[in-house]
Amino acid sequence: MKTKETREPSKFMTTDRSSVPTGRIGKHKEIVTAILKDLEGLDGGKSLKIPLSELPDTKVNIRSALNRATRKAGMDVETATDSEFLYVWNR
Repeated sequence: MKTKETREPSKFMTTDRSSVPTGRIGKHKEIVTAILKDLEGLDGGKSLKIPLSELPDTKVNIRSALNRATRKAGMDVETATDSEFLYVWNR
């Protein structure tokens, strides 16, 4: 007859898996969600003009986050930048 091995106490707390949040809520979620919402109602031939000074991170990081979100949502979006603005439009 086998006996149970004695386990050392865990160094970390435990929780039920049902209480673990699923899905990624990244640090760019707020700005990307706002951009996606504005894109939904954007007329053809128009683009969003977002001041770079209002972005919570670099334009490179915001464009990357936006690219991931639009691909996941199946949206066809283009972006451009100049020294002051990020432009985003539906292709």
